[in-house]
Amino acid sequence: MTGPTILVTRDGLGHAEPALGRKLAGTFLDLLDLEGRLPARICFYTEGVRLACEGSPVLDTLAALADRGVELIVCTTCLQYYGLVDQLRVGTAGNMNQIQAALWEAPAVLSV
Repeated sequence: MTGPTILVTRDGLGHAEPALGRKLAGTFLDLLDLEGRLPARICFYTEGVRLACEGSPVLDTLAALADRGVELIVCTTCLQYYGLVDQLRVGTAGNMNQIQAALWEAPAVLSV
């Protein structure tokens, strides 16, 4: 699949209160799925890995995007740091080499 790579580095969008940030992330991801503007990949690192783990309000949307061919790469080091390795529910645990390759290969990189 061609398209941009999206970087998710927070447990939500922006620097807002956590509940608002997660709500905005849900809306953003829902619109990608609904409007068919699919990125090639979404890379999650630092606090962003939480969105791919158990209890995340966006798991269904991320699963739908993955089903449509969007590659979800979730930083293994970050999962380990936050104690979330066993809670990963969507995507593939990857390393920084894979994330860096996704960035270099992308025609555009969006950071949300």
